[in-house]
Amino acid sequence: MARTRLAGAARVARWADAALGPGRAGAAGDGKATLSAATAERAAADLGLSVAQVRADWDTARLAGLVEVHGDNARPGWRLRAWDRDDSAVLRGWVALFDAWSLACPEPEGHEAAAVAEVVSAMPQVLSFLQLSAGPVPEDQLLDLLRQRVTELRTERCEVPYGPEPDPGAAAPHGAGPDSALPASERGPALPTAAWTPPSPSAVAAPAPSATATTGPAPAPADVPAASLPGPGREAAPADEAGPADGASLAPLLEWALRALASVGALTYGGGQATLTPLGSWAVWVKLEQICVAAQSPAGNIEQGAEDMLRGCAQLRPNAARAEYRAWLAARPVGSAVTELLSAARGEDALLRGLAFEALRVVGAPAEPDVRSVLDEPALRPYALLWLAEHDGIDPEDAHEVLTRDEATWLWVDTAAAVADHGEAPMLVRHLESAVQPTVPALLDEVRAVGHPRTVQVLVALAAAHPDPALAKAVRRAAFQVHTGGS
Repeated sequence: MARTRLAGAARVARWADAALGPGRAGAAGDGKATLSAATAERAAADLGLSVAQVRADWDTARLAGLVEVHGDNARPGWRLRAWDRDDSAVLRGWVALFDAWSLACPEPEGHEAAAVAEVVSAMPQVLSFLQLSAGPVPEDQLLDLLRQRVTELRTERCEVPYGPEPDPGAAAPHGAGPDSALPASERGPALPTAAWTPPSPSAVAAPAPSATATTGPAPAPADVPAASLPGPGREAAPADEAGPADGASLAPLLEWALRALASVGALTYGGGQATLTPLGSWAVWVKLEQICVAAQSPAGNIEQGAEDMLRGCAQLRPNAARAEYRAWLAARPVGSAVTELLSAARGEDALLRGLAFEALRVVGAPAEPDVRSVLDEPALRPYALLWLAEHDGIDPEDAHEVLTRDEATWLWVDTAAAVADHGEAPMLVRHLESAVQPTVPALLDEVRAVGHPRTVQVLVALAAAHPDPALAKAVRRAAFQVHTGGS
């Protein structure tokens, strides 16, 4: 279903890759990723489509991550590269399109940006209700739920009216706290997962709040541009607009939201009712499951940064560590999570380097561009090569064959450094068996040549741990030679 929905976008993206070439100019004419007129006409002629259809498919390709535009240059996204061999890349592309549903259709005219933003923020709960209903839901019922959710959002913000300053000497209303007078930009943000919390049965069954209290457009949330807020030269909002939402003003916005979601394939809409498609139901279920996973972080590291999270996972068994990685990843955007993990891998602790790439294995395909980008960093290159080999389907047992002799030796020293810092002496002795060199003298020669910054410490620790006096003496001699720069 996802392939069918994105087939047109993939076709245009493949055309752009072949006709324009990676990094060649001409895709966008305004620096905003809008397809230039000449390129759109050329694509329409080559593909036998209308210019309007080409533009629509191009926009879908951008939203789904099938094509990336930087200024006037276009290049295929990783999802297009993986399109034929990785079903998860196709699904992730459709989920990206689903997440961007509010960009798929133009916003209705005649509505304040603040009101549109409120509806976008409230729709996750509407979608959750549709998923729980597992069938068609009347539009009127969805409107009641949307109105309640928008009213809840306004109440949670505790916004004060934009009007004349109240008399400082006047008594505050009963129940008003000191934070109620803070502007929205100075109050703490709501938890993002709250938007996907399924509505309670009582909330759905409760009568809709009265619409008579609202006489103007809804107040702007904190993320609406300042230009849309009342101020000098702009009319102040009515004093009672922080009250219950007006169903009449929300009805056209709900219709717009449902049509936009239908356009991306998340639901069907018509005849006064809406129904999630199987693809849309799956996507909402995944969103809810991610919240559950994030809420059940086994070791309690979900709120930690990547480095602290990895340290917390160091003593866990592999399966428990992977569960912790999944919980940690579910609580943050993939892009920033990958950046954090690679930053932790660049540190001095070799153990964290290895664990960071284990966590990146849980991320999977979305991490590929970032992992590929660190191939020029000597400290990360062996780990990145192994990650990419396994990602391309090579058996983990055979993945080491992609490393050169020097890269394998560097990785051996780095792993030995992690064992020396965090493991026990017998583990370091056993680590000798994993070296690619057939003899210890050959290993010592190549370890000296590879130039790992922890070579001396590793050799000293190995000499202290090894039970064979003669071998320990040879290892100490090698450590001394590296330390003094001798041969």
